[in-house]
Amino acid sequence: MKRILFIKQATSATVALGLSGLNLQSFSNTTKKITILHTNDVHSHIDPFGHQHSKNPNKGGIARRATLVDAIRNENPNTLLLDAGDIFQGTPYFNYYGGELEFKLMSMLKYDLATIGNHDFDNGIEGLHAQLPHAKFDFVSANYDFTNTVLDGLVKPYKTFLKDGIKIGVFGLGIKLQGLVDKTMYKETSYNHPIEIAQDLSKILKEDELCDLVICLSHIGYYYKDQPKRVCDLNLAKATKNIDLIIGGHTHTFLPKPTVEQNSEGQKVLINQVGAYGLYLGKVDFYFEDGKKTQSEGTQIIV
Repeated sequence: MKRILFIKQATSATVALGLSGLNLQSFSNTTKKITILHTNDVHSHIDPFGHQHSKNPNKGGIARRATLVDAIRNENPNTLLLDAGDIFQGTPYFNYYGGELEFKLMSMLKYDLATIGNHDFDNGIEGLHAQLPHAKFDFVSANYDFTNTVLDGLVKPYKTFLKDGIKIGVFGLGIKLQGLVDKTMYKETSYNHPIEIAQDLSKILKEDELCDLVICLSHIGYYYKDQPKRVCDLNLAKATKNIDLIIGGHTHTFLPKPTVEQNSEGQKVLINQVGAYGLYLGKVDFYFEDGKKTQSEGTQIIV
């Protein structure tokens, strides 16, 4: 009971710190706030790390994440919870249950959407397909073509949400599987260039779907120092327009706050990633006045 009380107290304090960066009194009553919560590369880490762990003592755990998410949703019902891939692989839970537990727990947390990482093929595309009934949330991937596979028609390129009159479009991007994942694991899945796809999808979401906020769930990596021109989140932001937020994965990059990059038209794009293993929960707030985005800010909350 003491441990539960301690966790609740710590959670309340952490959430308060995460929300205190903005003076809400500076906004009028017509201001609308959209909160985006996100994870990436959780890699089947269900339990917290032990208190004697050398790097992450007493951190993480999906139960603690659930407490944080509930507190933030209570503060702002206009919240989305997203995941940027590599849900599978990393603990015996995956080896034994094959992803069933991960999807069931994420469903209990009421995740809204996720994209697919390379390790989500570790039991083959059939293994991923077999676990989809346990996921009460959808998957998006715009540059993976699943024609002639068991996932054909089950993974959409994008999905839209409506929160307090604000329309939000979210699309997914995945890393090139060739050379990274054995061909027998992803079968006939074909890969299309992420930046080209992102240019098309973000235009559709902004101009055709009339989205007020466009988010990319990316599993292509934040940046590669040894290959500066390689497809990554930073280069994606600079080469495209219409994207407001890129939620990244794959490189296990911890960003203490979102990176701000300029797109091809000189507009601000936020890029965020929260390391790995469920140690942190990403939080990005967008503020709208009369349907126009006026301000945004982000933080990481330790779990």
